[in-house]
Amino acid sequence: MKKVQLRFASAIVIAALSFAGSMAMAQTMPSIIPQPAEISMQQGYFTIDANTAVKYAAANASLKPAVEFLSASISHISGIQLPVNKAAQKNIELVLEKSTTAMDESYSLQVSPTRIVITAKSYAGIFYGMQSLLQTLPQARTNAALQVPCMRINDKPRFQWRGMHLDVCRHFFSPDFVKKYIDLMAAYKLNTFHWHLVDDQGWRIEIKKYPKLTEVGAWRVDQNDKPWSSRPQAQPGEPATYGGYYTQEQIKEIVAYAKTRSITIVPEIEMPGHVASAIASYPQLSCAQQPQLPLTGGDYHNIASNYCPGNDSVYTFLQNVLTEVMALFPSAYIHLGGDEVDKSPWKKCARCQARIKKEGLKNEEELQSYFMTRMERFLISKKRNMIGWDEILEGGLAPEATVMSWRGEAGGIEAAKMNHKVVMTPGSPLYFDHYQAGPEGEPMGFGGMNTLKKVYNYDPIPSELPADKAGYILGAQANLWAEHITSALGIEYMILPRMLALSEVVWSPKEKKNFEDFNKRLVYHFRGFDQKGLRYSKGNFKVDIVPTVANGKLQATLSTEANNGIIYYTLDGSEPNISSTQYTQPIDMVSTSTLKAVVAVNGEVMGTVPAMQNFAIHKATGGAVSYVHAVSPYYKASGPNTLTDGVRGTQNINKAWHGFSGKDLIATIDLGKTQSIQRISIGCLQRYNDWIFLPQQVKFEWSADGNTFTEIATLPNNIAATEKSFFMKDFSTSFAPVQAKYVRVSAKVIDACPKGHAGEGKPGWVFADEIIVE
Repeated sequence: MKKVQLRFASAIVIAALSFAGSMAMAQTMPSIIPQPAEISMQQGYFTIDANTAVKYAAANASLKPAVEFLSASISHISGIQLPVNKAAQKNIELVLEKSTTAMDESYSLQVSPTRIVITAKSYAGIFYGMQSLLQTLPQARTNAALQVPCMRINDKPRFQWRGMHLDVCRHFFSPDFVKKYIDLMAAYKLNTFHWHLVDDQGWRIEIKKYPKLTEVGAWRVDQNDKPWSSRPQAQPGEPATYGGYYTQEQIKEIVAYAKTRSITIVPEIEMPGHVASAIASYPQLSCAQQPQLPLTGGDYHNIASNYCPGNDSVYTFLQNVLTEVMALFPSAYIHLGGDEVDKSPWKKCARCQARIKKEGLKNEEELQSYFMTRMERFLISKKRNMIGWDEILEGGLAPEATVMSWRGEAGGIEAAKMNHKVVMTPGSPLYFDHYQAGPEGEPMGFGGMNTLKKVYNYDPIPSELPADKAGYILGAQANLWAEHITSALGIEYMILPRMLALSEVVWSPKEKKNFEDFNKRLVYHFRGFDQKGLRYSKGNFKVDIVPTVANGKLQATLSTEANNGIIYYTLDGSEPNISSTQYTQPIDMVSTSTLKAVVAVNGEVMGTVPAMQNFAIHKATGGAVSYVHAVSPYYKASGPNTLTDGVRGTQNINKAWHGFSGKDLIATIDLGKTQSIQRISIGCLQRYNDWIFLPQQVKFEWSADGNTFTEIATLPNNIAATEKSFFMKDFSTSFAPVQAKYVRVSAKVIDACPKGHAGEGKPGWVFADEIIVE
């Protein structure tokens, strides 16, 4: 991993602005992100030069770190050394007022030709005022005078939790890079760094009482040359050389660094699942109590990854670990994970079953609730609060727990209705390990598509939540899981510029948000990224191709997020350019075609690979589809006509595929009129690691009236559910021509995930992309 040397405070001075007009005119609006609540421009400039000083009251000595930050930032840009509390012609004044509110992050910034005044009721407010000030200055070193436009800002955040998460367990990132990550957060007024320090593939925090956690659990066999999900497990004797951990001294330094930037670090210490690294270090913590080597990737076969909640020594171990953690992190919250616990080992464990009986619990879900509640009581005894992923709702929520809702918003809504505090962090759109463009030509993502616009348009308060419960939503956070991200540059690319969109979501008033205006302001920040050598996504120049059905006709609707982008397309599979047909309205798809499209900005084709979609036009194309079982809300694809939109699926399971969990796919298609048919097929998918399996069998039927159906054929599946390769399969049948108006296809889901699978015994999924009728 490239070691990041840049540690100047000015690493967070991101924007570069150019101002039009003369000194006598009202100034151009600065490109501040996040958008302030109130901003008004006035005439003239304040010039920062050798005659400028920083001034603050001696009684406000707590502001010293902020003053040092501002001085270092100005010095790095211009070389000007700002004296502090010295006589000067012009002053930058910091005024800290008394407040009756525990955490008032508001500030005002007033700029006149002779004076800049930042007023706030907290250190955080002063710091945020400085960030807005710095976003009016050049970011690169300059010998020119530094001019701040005269203006007045009154500003405050919409939400108190404005977070970014970083997974350092799948891949370790240096302390220097963690500081850089904090700098980027601070530049955009984000205030909570969720540091994911414990997971199956790495234990990253030094615990002095249990040295094996880092001697063993922090290192694994290096298999970065292989796909994450198919890496072979480590074998005895193989050197475990890949990994790393943070010493307690390094953590103290990073916590102090973050504090000066008004950022609280919330550590995550996973439990009771995702702890294979701890069990590799101390096997007695698991139910099986068998030795194992550290995980290399996503193959969990015969690997224990849960603590044993029936074993009292586990609680002693965790209390000792958390005691050392709390000594390092002063945060009010400690994140205890609680997600994706495979409870099957507990069902076979005599100690766990004895615990269930002793405590009068109904099942393993309540056993997890018992575990989390017990750990919460320990945190409360130390005057700390527990936060966990939304699975902690299962079996009953711990009395004072805060919920981080990641599996959509349902868990957060449920918790808020129960008067529990909630941080919204749904996978869509706040998982930044998902693609932001492409995926063609993009670094590997973890699936899904969370574009800049999708992030920007998110509202942390769900419309389904009763108004009187909205106050329980603390805010929102974006998560960055690192299975596929091995370098610091990769981290930068995945968070920039989506992090800036998030900052406006959680800071700016809802009514002030405007994506077009945000895009214009973003241009100046991109200049700053370029000058800093930061790697970032320059935009989603992908053309989104969406099949739509209207009045039984199939059309293709094209769109792009690119600011001022113009779309050009072809239908014959040739490469489009600015001489191709310009898109102006939905395209009628009347024959089998290969649609390719690009977006051009200022006459230049953007992106590296054209968007492409094959359309297969057949007798069911555009036909209305009805279902016996509802499609999963997570895999709706392009809507109810996904199975008749002419679009075949790809490796991207979030596009063109309908998913059904634990229920059969039973779809009836209205062909619109009676017509002769003689062949039917359906495309299905197997993706073992995602719990997606081919159906056990597929049945085809036809009908003339929609009431009485005649079976054509039932085709068995001859590929085992244990087949781990990714592949797509068409189930097809040909038959003597019949006159039909309706076709019904039934795909029977497997009874349960197969033996040895991570979800053994749990419902599997059946996925389908298109029912083709000929």
